[in-house]
Amino acid sequence: MAAGMPLSFCGDKAPSAYGINDGVLNNGCFVDALNLVPHVFLLFITFPILFIGWGSQSSKVQIHHNTWLHFPGHNMRWILTFLLLFVHVCEFAEGIVSNTTMTSNHLHLFMPAFMGFIAATTSVVYYHNIETSNFPKLLLVLFIYWVLAFITKFIKLWKFAEFGIRFKYLRFCITALLVMLYGLLMAVEINVIRVRKYVFFTNPQKVKPPEDLQDLGVRFLQPFVNLLSKATYWWMNPLIIGAHKRPIELKKIGKLPIAMRALTNYLRLKDAYEDQRTGEDPDRPPSIWRSMYRAFGRPILLSSTFRYLADLLGFAGPLCIYGIVRNLDDDNNDTSANKNMENYFRVYFMYTTELLENSSVLAVLLFLALVLQRTFLQASYYVTIETGINLRGALLAMIYNKILRLSTSNMSMGEMTLGQINNLVAIETNQLMWFLFLCPNLWAMPVQIVMGVILLYNFLSWSALVGASVIVLLAPVQYLIATKLAETQKSALEHSTDRLKQTTEILKGIKLLKLYAWEDIFCDSVEQTRGKELTSLRTFAFYTSMSIFMNAAIPIAAVLATFGVHHFLTSSIPSPSQAFAALALFHILVTPLFLLSTVVRFAVKALVSVQKLGEFLQSDEIGDDSWRNGDISVPLDVGKKHLGMTKAINRKQPMRYQMDNYEQPSRRAMRPTETEDVAVKVSNGSFTWGNNQLTLSDINIRIPTGQLTMIVGQVGCGKSSLLLAMLGEMQAIDGRVYWSKLPDCELDHEGSISWSETEDSEEEIRSKNRNSVAYAAQKSWLLNATVEDNITFGSPFNKQRYKAVIDACSLQPDIDLLPFGDQTEIGERGINLSGGQRQRICVARALYQNTNIVFLDDPFSALDIHLSDHLMQEGILKFLQDDKRTVVLVSHKLQYLIHADWIIAMKDGSVLREGTLKDIQTHDTELYDHWKTLMNRQDQELEKDIQQDSQTTLERKTLRRAFYSREPKNQMDDEDEEEEEEEEDDDNFSTTTSRRSKIPWKMCGCYLSSGGFFMVFLMISSKLLKHSVIVAIDYCLALWTSTNQTAENLQNGTAANQAAAFLQNGTAANQTAAFLQNGTAANQTAAFLQNGSINFTDISPQPEQDVYYLHVFFVLCAAGITLCLITSLSVEFLGLSAATNLHHNLLNKIIHAPIRFFDVTPLGQILNRFSADTNIIDQHIPPTLESLTRSTLLCLSAIGVIASITPAFLVALVPLAVAFYFIQKYFRVASKDLQDLDDSTQLPLLCHFSETAEGLTTIRAFRHEARFKQRMLELTDTNNTAYLFLSAANRWLEVRTDYLGAVIVLTVAVASIWSGRPGGGLVGLGLTYALTITNYLNWVVRNLADLEVQMAAVKKVNSFLGTESENYEGSMDASQVPENWPHDGEIKIHDLCVRYDPMLKPVLKHVNAYIKPGQKVGICGRTGSGKSSLSLAFFNMVDIFEGRIVIDGIDICKLPLQTLRSRLSIILQDPVLFSGSIRFNLDPECMCTDDRLWEALEIAQLKNMVKSLPGGLDAVVTEGGENFSVGQRQLFCLARAFVRKSSILIMDEATASIDMATENILQKVVMTAFADRTVVTIAHRVHTILTADLVIVMKRGNILECDTPGTLLEQEDGMFASFVKADM
Repeated sequence: MAAGMPLSFCGDKAPSAYGINDGVLNNGCFVDALNLVPHVFLLFITFPILFIGWGSQSSKVQIHHNTWLHFPGHNMRWILTFLLLFVHVCEFAEGIVSNTTMTSNHLHLFMPAFMGFIAATTSVVYYHNIETSNFPKLLLVLFIYWVLAFITKFIKLWKFAEFGIRFKYLRFCITALLVMLYGLLMAVEINVIRVRKYVFFTNPQKVKPPEDLQDLGVRFLQPFVNLLSKATYWWMNPLIIGAHKRPIELKKIGKLPIAMRALTNYLRLKDAYEDQRTGEDPDRPPSIWRSMYRAFGRPILLSSTFRYLADLLGFAGPLCIYGIVRNLDDDNNDTSANKNMENYFRVYFMYTTELLENSSVLAVLLFLALVLQRTFLQASYYVTIETGINLRGALLAMIYNKILRLSTSNMSMGEMTLGQINNLVAIETNQLMWFLFLCPNLWAMPVQIVMGVILLYNFLSWSALVGASVIVLLAPVQYLIATKLAETQKSALEHSTDRLKQTTEILKGIKLLKLYAWEDIFCDSVEQTRGKELTSLRTFAFYTSMSIFMNAAIPIAAVLATFGVHHFLTSSIPSPSQAFAALALFHILVTPLFLLSTVVRFAVKALVSVQKLGEFLQSDEIGDDSWRNGDISVPLDVGKKHLGMTKAINRKQPMRYQMDNYEQPSRRAMRPTETEDVAVKVSNGSFTWGNNQLTLSDINIRIPTGQLTMIVGQVGCGKSSLLLAMLGEMQAIDGRVYWSKLPDCELDHEGSISWSETEDSEEEIRSKNRNSVAYAAQKSWLLNATVEDNITFGSPFNKQRYKAVIDACSLQPDIDLLPFGDQTEIGERGINLSGGQRQRICVARALYQNTNIVFLDDPFSALDIHLSDHLMQEGILKFLQDDKRTVVLVSHKLQYLIHADWIIAMKDGSVLREGTLKDIQTHDTELYDHWKTLMNRQDQELEKDIQQDSQTTLERKTLRRAFYSREPKNQMDDEDEEEEEEEEDDDNFSTTTSRRSKIPWKMCGCYLSSGGFFMVFLMISSKLLKHSVIVAIDYCLALWTSTNQTAENLQNGTAANQAAAFLQNGTAANQTAAFLQNGTAANQTAAFLQNGSINFTDISPQPEQDVYYLHVFFVLCAAGITLCLITSLSVEFLGLSAATNLHHNLLNKIIHAPIRFFDVTPLGQILNRFSADTNIIDQHIPPTLESLTRSTLLCLSAIGVIASITPAFLVALVPLAVAFYFIQKYFRVASKDLQDLDDSTQLPLLCHFSETAEGLTTIRAFRHEARFKQRMLELTDTNNTAYLFLSAANRWLEVRTDYLGAVIVLTVAVASIWSGRPGGGLVGLGLTYALTITNYLNWVVRNLADLEVQMAAVKKVNSFLGTESENYEGSMDASQVPENWPHDGEIKIHDLCVRYDPMLKPVLKHVNAYIKPGQKVGICGRTGSGKSSLSLAFFNMVDIFEGRIVIDGIDICKLPLQTLRSRLSIILQDPVLFSGSIRFNLDPECMCTDDRLWEALEIAQLKNMVKSLPGGLDAVVTEGGENFSVGQRQLFCLARAFVRKSSILIMDEATASIDMATENILQKVVMTAFADRTVVTIAHRVHTILTADLVIVMKRGNILECDTPGTLLEQEDGMFASFVKADM
């Protein structure tokens, strides 16, 4: 264009341009000017409103989302506006391109389009602001604008039509489109007026925003924001950027919107499920698939639509590359020539097709297509994920409701184990959720593949099909690998479970292992299992690397096959445009095929899951006894005394919360029912557990109201079953259970019920809380909650009542021991209590509930005698009876029969007797006498029991030990806290922020170094080589296709072939690969042209050169494929060797750590390192690392290639890199927090399911189903919220990185078009690479975030690798110690001082003692006096920091630990057995003969018992020795000490858990078997050491008295004498 050309609106200087001789509207320029009017009008009106109105308002007040609202047609308007913007862009482009073809500038061609674009943008911003502030009156402005715009555009269209301009011209099409869009927008606006009536109507409609938005707790705004924010997740910005300042907590993510809550979705799914139960075929189970489709089909269809749109737009990439490269190669030598000047209105009109031949237009189109494609793709992902989460919530609720109705027999008869239920919850629902996530792929992928193949065929004809078939044929192989992967993962899981079991055993028995010097044997056995696990992991790694290799190598192979075949078929090579379009298509095709195997695998799993779910939902439910269902009028239990009061209160709140005040004096007066005599009555009942055998038959009993009924009988005679039968848990074959009724009902003795249905609502209220029975089951069941929550169990807290209950159950001393009192978490995840403590908490729960009927099932079984008595007196007789509550008590303790008001004696599933004790005494003397003898026996036991230190004190002692050894370290497993202390204790934001966004490079270094230097080197070098080879392949392709074209052009004989060169200054220049400089042309690829003469001799004949390129290409491809294999293998095996080394070091460090380490570190924390963390290191880090390095290198190599082709791109790279840096920085922090939230909310949910399944009977007896359902829904929603936010955050990231990618593609295209035109082949290369970047950018960030989370595992493991080991060496060599040391067993203790840790006070202070060889020594003293510490000092297990112990002349501190500990024997207080055989437990080193083992067993009184076991010495011992009683276990430990024929034996309170008779035997045995050896007994029952040769009495770490028992007893005021007195 000439520089002097003036910018004039209508173009020509000539006055005719502005003339209106032909009529005003016939001047095209005037019509265009008219088009400007509406746009300018809109801008003038809206800007003041936007700036003044909202500017002032928003500066003061942030408009909160509780005013948000969508006007009718909201989404329609946004879509139309986006289309409008797009058409305006086209109009603008068309105007600019047309303008370039004319002699002077015609502003009116593109100016209105530009203004229209601005006006459309303004309109939508304006609309958004009106909507969020709910002020519809201002919409009138928009309405006027649409009308004006419609009219002006319509005039233009009408004029075009008048002049005969039709569809072949682009401008006509665009104008027609605009007329349509303005018309539609006008219609939308009219619709808003029609619905909201905000103008022209007298009464405008008042509309409130949706319910969710008025509730400020809802923070998940995706459903409520406008379309643009929905597509880009703009509303997530504050959350994600805020995470940088302070971590995201549960409060921050708030509640779920109503539509996504589990309850809503459960109802949808349940309706769909129940609707299928038809009348004609009631037995056919409803199909879960169909109900899922009915409930959640629509969003899946929506998501699939998005997916199709995205996939189709995905093909715009290759097509645009094709177009751009072709246009660059074919650029016409003369732009203005031979163009038909179509002159209507004095301006140029373009053909519709002409626009697409302009490269810049194509570049912009490519950009828009990419942005749209990515937006649709993310929208599709989001919709499926949201639906998947909704489905999971619904399924969980469905499963939970089913669990609450499961028949008890199902649980106990093993048809439905807890494991199965846990799997349903943890695995099957997740499988279905994942299937939903992937399910649009199932139908989108085939379409994508077919489209891709068709396009390929168009570009390259038959040879393309060869390449495509390579990809398709390798897909089954992918599937095969995927199934193999699943199999190996399963076997690895089995081995790791075994390994964990062994590790747990080792850690639980670590003290014993150290004392016996057996650590290494057990360590080796774990290493052996780990070896098996690693073999599986090796296979796993191999298949994973194969899978990765296939994914990387398939495109290379396909390209090679395609171009090779193409060359053989046509003996030519495709043009650059075809070649690179094909390359881009191959990249597109690989993804669906790679994913297909995964999707198919998930589909198969989903089928299995649905089948399991179906079976579960069809399993037996609990019997529909009339009183349970509440639909039949049923008498209520006496709980609803005083009806008047119920009526008054019940209107406001459900009955459960109406707790009668504990010390209510008026209570006595308010019992009109005390005359009532029967609370429950069973008439000729027969009950079964559902296995067709009658458990209870012919039951006729009654439970008198307000009295204590006892059920007695032998073990297994059906006492517990009777309680459950009354509660309706058993299937009734015959007979009925009647519960008592209201006072105004009459009871006929046949049990028919007369009932007047007075008032429906009241009936419902009561049936909801009908006969809630307080029930304490035989097997105690605790919730994962605080002690207080376990006792109150959902009832309001009443301090006096609570205290009374705790005293009655004597729980106070136990509570005092817990670290946080009654606010301590107990249950599976909390602190382990002993059986007796658990049972007392369950009884306390039953007492605390304010129900009229209390069922106690053998509450004394785990309690010792003192507690039982206290509970009977205080709890049952006083607390319950004073309240006149009906109590049913099952017990073996016959001495309590005297307190019973009514006795039911059972035998073999039927009632033997019922009546009072007097009745039985008179009528059934035989039974009474039998009871009397039993009672006497129990009384004797009672006396014996009193002599012993009671079981409870023991339990309390273990509890105290468990906690007080751990005092120094806070209980929390909180690595973060330590971290903060390492850095400075600054509380300001900057340091915490920087800490949270730092990538743990140090840990990565640690991980890689444990992988071994060689592997790291191999991985890095092969990765770099592989990526450079891949770049070389593509570069080679670019050169090859370009040369080919050049050569063809030159051989045509014309110096300048117009397709590829320009004629300028008389020299020919081939622009494909060179720049024009100083008028000389350089064709660098194939020839040099100099001085205007063409030198043809330099051009080698084409075929030879092709063959040369083909060979290079082939070699490069082969190298690339090989390198793919090497890299994928090297990464996986690097990960494997790192995992091997880390686990090996961890195990050795921990097993050899000093015993103090185990006292201070909670067992759970150590186990976590071996389970969760090891699993992450084994299986998760390698693939993440692989993916991260691959995506990063791909992005870097792409940027390198692009920069080398178009250096101008580097300028644009700087702002893009900055944007990328901030996006990833913010995302990583937020993602980590949300990941943690998701993990931490998942655990309580799973626990809630398993604990419900365990405590079914209790929950149903209490009638607390509703409360538990509510809790389950809350937990599910919390977890789903976290998961939703996590997936929304992932979408946030992906949308942003994808847009960045699109901008990169745009800049590359524009730079290569406008710069010196480096040539078609290279432009194609650059664009293909730019397209791949879009795919990999978000993977870089996602993998970085994942790696950061996973590196935490390495960090935790690493923190344990720093622990100090015990000093195993000693200053003497093992060979210097005599073989038979210690031969005499003489012990000298000289000035001994001992402490557990250098930080702590000494536990033994300056102890001196001398023990002669063969002496029997007793040590006694109060708890904490240092007795056990002394026994540990013999084994050098504690820190001896002063003084020494000399055994047979050798100072034990100088000995190697292994030697010292293997020569002494000890029997510990708590018996420890390991799973394996009896032989393994007695002699894990396999050093002894069988005779010696039998001898030891005989001494320990076990020989006969072991002989009777199958396998004798090889009989199985289960985990922890559970298949033997505690006493037997203790005897095994004794036998273990005898096997080791050591001359010194130490017994640490070894007889605590043995009954008196066995203990006496033991004492005798020890005296005989160890007659010539030194025995040190630490006693907590003094009478066991009265026969000793020497007694040492300790107090506070000092020896107080030391002499023979006789001498000590003579000192009346001595400590020992007082002990003996107390013990007598």
